Amino acid sequence: MPGKRLSVVVTRRLPEAVETRMTELFNVTLREDDTPLTRAQLGEAMATADVLVPTITDTIDAALLAQAGEKLKLIANFGAGIDHVDVATARQRGILVSNTPGVVTEDTADMTMALILAVTRRIPEGLALMQAGGWTGWAPTAMLGGRVGGRRLGILGMGRIGQAVARRAAAFGMQIHYHNRKRLRPEVEEALEATYWESLDQMVARIDVLSINCPHTPSTFHLMNARRLKLMKPSSVIVNTSRGEVIDENALTRMLRANEIAGAGLDVYERGVELNPRLRELPNVVLLPHMGSATVEGRIEMGEKVIINIKTFADGHRPPDLVVPGML
Repeated sequence: MPGKRLSVVVTRRLPEAVETRMTELFNVTLREDDTPLTRAQLGEAMATADVLVPTITDTIDAALLAQAGEKLKLIANFGAGIDHVDVATARQRGILVSNTPGVVTEDTADMTMALILAVTRRIPEGLALMQAGGWTGWAPTAMLGGRVGGRRLGILGMGRIGQAVARRAAAFGMQIHYHNRKRLRPEVEEALEATYWESLDQMVARIDVLSINCPHTPSTFHLMNARRLKLMKPSSVIVNTSRGEVIDENALTRMLRANEIAGAGLDVYERGVELNPRLRELPNVVLLPHMGSATVEGRIEMGEKVIINIKTFADGHRPPDLVVPGML
């Protein structure tokens, strides 16, 4: 549809620079506050817009797609993950879906390492002690954590983010192990000094830290279930900056409470904001509000990718970050 100024609806507040550029290029409807659209509002937007720019907080399923008008031809997702969008149904209705891959890689990998350090070195416990005014001075046995160097790190999902985590962890002296749907090319594996495990069960039983870096798909739902969590060593730590649904959160909570797993660092949760309240009570758990990719630079780059996808589509070409059903 070259030459046409597209009608674009954005479902959440975006960085000011991104919103300004969108206003210059499109007939854009922006959010005045930063609350998610209701399902009814999403349906109304999809019935009237040429392009919808949703985020992970917007569930766009088959029932909602059935409300889409003839105008809607592109869902330009603000974010890499698209498990909240029924891509197959969208394509059946002639609606393309794009995302913003690669932008969050380095930021998320940084947060993964931050969580590994926070849990193993008990940083939140030390911070809480200082803020409560309970510190009485240094002692040889006070606040003892564990050394990161020399530990075995198991990475579940060795895509862009998993490999970025591996590079960072190697710099801390960790031994890199991984399980992936497909084994890496020999030269990549060699560069990362990573050991491949075809069996996830065998890997989790032998590592000291497990980092979840795989997407949420039907095959990865509760991939770390109660049985598999029980294979982990009592001294091991689990970190998740990917998708909460990959871990059986209730089973993990029970094992943490029973000291069957030493600690956890979580940035994502199985039921979104409705996390298990017992997790908040545990001193060996670090909880973050899904901020793994939350940097100014990253959010602006995500917005720039959204704009490129929409602009390319408006010029009559295939969006560069087109999502194909079944690709993730």
